[in-house]
Amino acid sequence: MEDILQKTILVTGAGGQLGKELRHLASSYPDCEFLFKERELPIDNYEIVKKFFEQQQVDVCINCAAYTAVDKAESEKETAFLVNAEAVGNLAMICKQHQAQFIHISTDYVFDGTVKEPLSEDNSISPVNVYGASKLKGEELALKQDPSSIIIRTSWVYSSFGNNFLKTMLRLLSERPEISVVNDQYGCPTFAGDLAEVIMKIISTNEFPGGIINYSNEGITTWYEFALTIKAYVNSPCNIIPISTSEYPTPANRPAFSVLDTSKIKSILHLEIPNWKTSLQKCLTSIQSGGK
Repeated sequence: MEDILQKTILVTGAGGQLGKELRHLASSYPDCEFLFKERELPIDNYEIVKKFFEQQQVDVCINCAAYTAVDKAESEKETAFLVNAEAVGNLAMICKQHQAQFIHISTDYVFDGTVKEPLSEDNSISPVNVYGASKLKGEELALKQDPSSIIIRTSWVYSSFGNNFLKTMLRLLSERPEISVVNDQYGCPTFAGDLAEVIMKIISTNEFPGGIINYSNEGITTWYEFALTIKAYVNSPCNIIPISTSEYPTPANRPAFSVLDTSKIKSILHLEIPNWKTSLQKCLTSIQSGGK
């Protein structure tokens, strides 16, 4: 393990759920200087980012900034590609110029969902929506500009912070007697707190290989089963009805199966990744106790 002491770590998009989980973790690394930047450092403004790096020492840049409105991206393609692709390539280039390690967060939506087994980093990619296509282009541009970039593909991210499926379900379960949830899309929920811890492990590991790496919690589920599990934990009387994707049309298509194979990261970091239900309970306990 490499000494992580006295590294300056820039977190872009720090107002999102992963950024806030990293902020929550920061106190565990008192010798690191964390620079949490939100809209005052817009990654799609090349000149502002360039000037920031010229004025501020950065050892590691964790890019949590993204255009994440999956359905809206269908009608805002230019904006999605500007933030998720062009800006990512520029950020990787600037990091390389300043000898900063670049860590970028990507998505399971780079896959088309037709393969019915866990997807490795080498599986063929074919996004079925604009958001996925923009994130894939961001991966490509980052690795083109700096082959040592670390691209973390993750899936179904939730947290006690921000807007996500968990927070939406908690609200709906408390407000409505009945809701419908899609039951034919398979993936794995990922607790952003676990992802944040793994990112810090990557930073502290000597010579972690550049390229694409998968990380999600363990297990396979559907959105419907995810919702049922949340319901059970909070003891809600709300009735949840399983429906098909065709019964819940959205502007953007979703991959039917996007479970990630995490063998590679488990091998490199000697990780034991918790099951998604274990991490969900941890997150819900934190919410209920007012811990975050």
